[in-house]
Amino acid sequence: MCGIAGFFTPDAVVTPEETFALSQKMGQSLYHRGPDGGDSWIDAACGLGLAHRRLAIIDLSEAGHQPMTSHDGRFVMVYNGEVYNADDLRPELEAQGHQFNGHSDSEVILNGFAQWGIETTVKRLIGMFAIALWDKREQCLYLIRDRLGIKPLYWYLNDKTLLFASELKAFHHHPAFEKKIDRQSVSSYLRHNCIPAPYSIYEKTQKLRAGHILRLDRDFNPSIRAFWSMDDVVGQDQTDMSRVEAVEELEKLARDAVKRRMVSDVPLGAFLSGGIDSSLVAALMQAQSKNPVKTFSIGFEDQGYNEAVHAGEVAKHLGTDHTELYVTATEARDVIPSLPDYYDEPFADSSQIPTYLVSKMTREHVTVALSGDGGDELFGGYNRYFLAQKYAKTIFTLPPALRKIAAGTLNAFPPAFWDGVFNFVPKSKRPAQPSNKVQKLAGLLGGDLDDLYPHLVSHWGEPDKLVKGATERRDGPIWSEHSKSLVPDLIERMQYLDVLTYLPDDILTKVDRASMAVSLEARVPLLDHRLVEFAWRLPKDFKIHEGQGKWILRQVLYKYVPKELIERPKMGFGVPIDQWLRGPLKDWAGDLLHMENDLLDKELILQKWQEHQSGQQNWQYHLWDILMLQSWCARWK
Repeated sequence: MCGIAGFFTPDAVVTPEETFALSQKMGQSLYHRGPDGGDSWIDAACGLGLAHRRLAIIDLSEAGHQPMTSHDGRFVMVYNGEVYNADDLRPELEAQGHQFNGHSDSEVILNGFAQWGIETTVKRLIGMFAIALWDKREQCLYLIRDRLGIKPLYWYLNDKTLLFASELKAFHHHPAFEKKIDRQSVSSYLRHNCIPAPYSIYEKTQKLRAGHILRLDRDFNPSIRAFWSMDDVVGQDQTDMSRVEAVEELEKLARDAVKRRMVSDVPLGAFLSGGIDSSLVAALMQAQSKNPVKTFSIGFEDQGYNEAVHAGEVAKHLGTDHTELYVTATEARDVIPSLPDYYDEPFADSSQIPTYLVSKMTREHVTVALSGDGGDELFGGYNRYFLAQKYAKTIFTLPPALRKIAAGTLNAFPPAFWDGVFNFVPKSKRPAQPSNKVQKLAGLLGGDLDDLYPHLVSHWGEPDKLVKGATERRDGPIWSEHSKSLVPDLIERMQYLDVLTYLPDDILTKVDRASMAVSLEARVPLLDHRLVEFAWRLPKDFKIHEGQGKWILRQVLYKYVPKELIERPKMGFGVPIDQWLRGPLKDWAGDLLHMENDLLDKELILQKWQEHQSGQQNWQYHLWDILMLQSWCARWK
């Protein structure tokens, strides 16, 4: 796990010393991603610089040092990530005459490029990766991002310069970078609480899409193509396995995915929330380890946000070496001023706070941590899937006029009323933050079935009214008719869209930045592409069965953890932003919301702020979007 950065300016007239110094400066900005070493490789005649910061995980010797040149001298590479089948590919390459100086996966990748070509090699890799590769012979640069978008890769292009980096902060050190804010991206951000790929907060700057390769030659003619596509995965034939056979196959694949991600030359552990996904990962780790696996969780005093007790029970049953940290509200709030530095562009998933805190605590003990991310998207775990199914059968069978009347009735009562109503519901069946659920329901009543998914994943439903001079882009997957024809089933279409958008743009971005801010490598075994492809071959009923999500994952988990330790309502990984904005964060938030910004209509924002303060409405998510945008502007604009 590392950080990479660089530039390609073929027409620039710059000395080798200046080229090297600039490359080093860009790389040094990513020190937190790789504190174990850093270097650059340049070709001043081509205006090329490749920078690398190293977090040493496999082969801690100099033989694993990057930038790395292939043994035939043709390719030079900087690479961020881990490839977990390198030991399988190495003997095949050795049989072809390739030699190795050490046992790093980087050497395997480079020799693979030399032997099999770039796309063929990439298709054979199991893992997470963002790669920049210079082909000396063809005088062209390749940028490559893994299939699911686990590792980040930004690129900037004008008519004379290409920049690339793991994080946007590296671009600020290159004189050719123009940091002009893209107002359309701001509009998209306010809808999604993150900026969907391929766009970024800046004009001319993009995120390379997951599963894609960019090629740029000296004539500056970029081409981008996919080497792996969710459309192809979704188009697979459905398996004819029985339920028993499918559970056995999933267990086999998951065990192998976890085992491969347990290979490390440095201390390793796992995040454990006590939920299905993280418990399964921890269980499969412990089942394949001779010693107690190190597991980590954090807890909060507010029981509505505390999963530490459940995690502790699972850890005790599995026999892991468990560490938990109870975080005070003050400690959580102290993270907030640093968030713009960690995330580089506006990002407002408030679970960024506990994710950073658990990463920081974990890094005090290990350098690698396995995470359970991906289970909800692949196996139908999100509550919105069940809401959508329920709404499709109930709400959207009602006449539009009647739905609008119902929406007005729900909105007529303040959040405190609905929270009070749900206090009479048994705790085991009570939803988290019921007033937010009611607000979502009221919004749904005003739309139609085609608007359902965009509504469920939206914060600001009409962001163009808020962003001055912006027209929201609607060219992404969630707006496309393509997804409806490709995946006719409503729930499976939502899963497909989540894998394409929410997973890489929100979840994986959150985990990458939070973990790398403290130099911790996070690995996600449930997003092994072989497991992803298998999940999509399963009938929907194997995943969502009798009103319960992740049915097949549960069957595997129950082999290792008793059912009673797992079965409980799903709890999000969050913090009580709504309460903080009315209490200890009120002054900080008020100052930021009043801060002048030519991007936004301040009057609309302050109206929501007043409604939130009065308790008339709970606008925590909408306000957090604005607060993270204003914080980012104060730091980077």
